[in-house]
Amino acid sequence: MAPKPWGEWSMALSHLALGVVSLHAALSTAQASRGAAAGFLLQALAAATMLAPGLGTDEDCLAGAWVATVIGLPLLAFDFHWCTNGHLMCAGCFIHLLADARLKEEQATCPNCRCEISKSLCCRNLAVEKAVSELPSECGFCLRQFPRSLLERHQKEECQDRVTQCKYKRIGCPWHGPFHELTVHEAACAHPTKTGNELMEILDEMDQSHRKEMQLYNSIFSLLSFEKIGYTEVQFRPYRTDDFITRLYYETPRFTVLNQTWVLKARVNDSERNPNLSCKRTLSFQLLLKSKVTAPLECSFLLLKGPYDDVKISPVIYHFVFTNESNETDYVPLPIVDSVECNKLLAAKNINLRLFLFQIQK
Repeated sequence: MAPKPWGEWSMALSHLALGVVSLHAALSTAQASRGAAAGFLLQALAAATMLAPGLGTDEDCLAGAWVATVIGLPLLAFDFHWCTNGHLMCAGCFIHLLADARLKEEQATCPNCRCEISKSLCCRNLAVEKAVSELPSECGFCLRQFPRSLLERHQKEECQDRVTQCKYKRIGCPWHGPFHELTVHEAACAHPTKTGNELMEILDEMDQSHRKEMQLYNSIFSLLSFEKIGYTEVQFRPYRTDDFITRLYYETPRFTVLNQTWVLKARVNDSERNPNLSCKRTLSFQLLLKSKVTAPLECSFLLLKGPYDDVKISPVIYHFVFTNESNETDYVPLPIVDSVECNKLLAAKNINLRLFLFQIQK
């Protein structure tokens, strides 16, 4: 058997040293901080995995399952937070716990030791995040094992089994398939040889979907040409109803736009009885005119994310005619991308957004 090159021995020795040091650090910090100990254990496990490249897929999966058992949560994200007693939570679960506590009007607690948790009491565990990034994870396409830190790049750019599209998609080819079949398909694809009339039918269908996407932005551009435009940052603050079983709702302080006084209200899952039991969460809002008007006030309005915020909101334009008798809109959906973004808003102390109002003059 040929001897290993010095480079491989050097790499193996460095992983061995990392594993020994990490294991020693885990034993030394076990009493003082469980979170730090878990991080060092994960780092030692990652080093051991790199030292044994012959491990089979089943053993790698068992290693990942063991780590998930130690932490108490599946390894779905790189960001990990820990409570004051050292128990770990991934970023998604941490936000979900804070959102649940907001809905139930309770103090959020660690699911393991029940100590209080919040954004100020918990911090990220960089040792665990570093170790998790080196643990093996399975590619969803080719089923091979890669370090988590390299998996995303592999699945997007390198995997020969990743799902890709034909380069003639722009002229209507619907083919989706593994990357290693792309060259063969494109060589035999019938779309480049279609006649102009056949392609025109396909392009007309594609243009219709494109027009729908552009219609929203063209409408926004048209609104920006109005004479009377107003915008302001609004802060939704949490309150509870006076019902026997209280329900969460949000309301902004009064604000002035277009020389009128307004208020915004919002509710979760259309005020259903127990929104904390639902995984799908939505927010809806209504706009209320608080000042008196001498004539009907026709307005278009939309809510967008505020400055320095990362919530994902798709712009949707709403329209209403305000009068003294009809001074509040119906509840309309706040166009949040998904329930994860909704949980981010619920987990925050207040919800900060930006309101745009456009007065339509006849």
